[in-house]
Amino acid sequence: PIATSAIHTNRTNVIGVGLQLKSRIDRNVLQMTDEEADAWQHQIEREFNLWAMRKQNCDDIGVNNFYEMQQVALTCWLMSGDVFALINRVKPRNMCPYSLRIHLIEADRISTPSTSHVYPGISTTGRAANGNKILDGVEVDSNGMIQAYHIRNTYPESFNFANQDAQTKWQRVRAYGSKTGLPNILHIMESERADQYRGVPYLAHVIEPVLQIRRYTEAEVTAAIIESFFTAFIKTESDAGQMPFNETGPDNISADPNEYEMGPGTINVMKPGEDITFGDPKRPASGFVNFERALCEQIGAALEVPADLLLKSFNNTYSSSRAALLEAWKAFHMRRTWFANDFCDPIYEMFVAEAVARGRINAPGFFTDPIIRAAYLGCDWVGPSQGQLDPVKEMNAEVMAISHGLTTHEAAATRLNGSQFDRNIEQLIQENKKLREARDELGYGSGFANGGGDSNANVQKQESDEGDSGDEDS
Repeated sequence: PIATSAIHTNRTNVIGVGLQLKSRIDRNVLQMTDEEADAWQHQIEREFNLWAMRKQNCDDIGVNNFYEMQQVALTCWLMSGDVFALINRVKPRNMCPYSLRIHLIEADRISTPSTSHVYPGISTTGRAANGNKILDGVEVDSNGMIQAYHIRNTYPESFNFANQDAQTKWQRVRAYGSKTGLPNILHIMESERADQYRGVPYLAHVIEPVLQIRRYTEAEVTAAIIESFFTAFIKTESDAGQMPFNETGPDNISADPNEYEMGPGTINVMKPGEDITFGDPKRPASGFVNFERALCEQIGAALEVPADLLLKSFNNTYSSSRAALLEAWKAFHMRRTWFANDFCDPIYEMFVAEAVARGRINAPGFFTDPIIRAAYLGCDWVGPSQGQLDPVKEMNAEVMAISHGLTTHEAAATRLNGSQFDRNIEQLIQENKKLREARDELGYGSGFANGGGDSNANVQKQESDEGDSGDEDS
């Protein structure tokens, strides 16, 4: 459970239901007005969602949509140390005008080619036909630059000599296209050392204490189960063979005078002079919870997931629980940035390139000027928010920070609930308009729909001021 919690806590907080695209083009470089930039951003987001929301449009095997693929990719990355995404192309259909497809590949399938038919893939190093060195399936040139990846068609230990299709073969995939320069395969991993080409599993550093927690827990559970057996021993001076108790019990307890058994409701008759004594360990042991908590604190420190969050147990003060969440979110934010850089951004670039090439998106200069290309590709990936232990305190703190210019409405909206400030304002304008119309029609005063009329008075006043002055800056 501790290991599962560590993996799933990262998946839920880093990815959640999926990192959502928020286009943020550089309108100054592109010389666009605010209206033109907003229109372009809304259009590319609609096009991207057309591709990303349906699993048939983005997944090469048709199992997950793009946002679910993010969850799978992060989980595989943490469990195996890295994960790969192969870029494929298919013929566009009427309802899906894009050919881009993503095929997630487990880390186990990237390995160094081997000629052994008994233990294929057992070698970790080798040489490619062009003389390049291959390290755990990653082909590098003499300078150490990655040139290609070698993908096997089977998983380790999956041997089937009768089926020729199941025999292990390797396919070499170039890292980047020779003409477009776009990646043919994506490698998602966390580097810990220089010249590192493969990742390390997230739990590798804590696997031993996690194993000991499992063993200790199993021992306590087994002891508690044994102790829960209600077994009676009768000591008698008479002939034990004349007593009927030996034949009772749920499993027909043996009448063998030399055999004693324990089980729920079991009765054993003892010979004259025999006695039995039980210890009283009072399972679970009094120190079990504290000992497990101490190990979880060490594990959480190594994984950058505090024990409160690892165990989902917030029994301390508000300040300590808040501090635990803040420390965890530093790691979550860092890991989300890495994942977006390695997985989301390259896929988005390939998608925009295809959308422009097919004429569905107008982006002059996209294929000719790298500065303009980068300006069009600007974006954020919005994920789950940190959450709030005390909403009143934290929202008041955000309001104070905004009033003093220490943060923005947009940044606060993202932190508090993962929403987007621009869309919040657009929705509020529509809701306030409907509330005013309903209030006027029903003849209610300004207190109609408490929380709608009075609470939105400032927004309504701002709209009125803008309408009177005709100046957006007012």
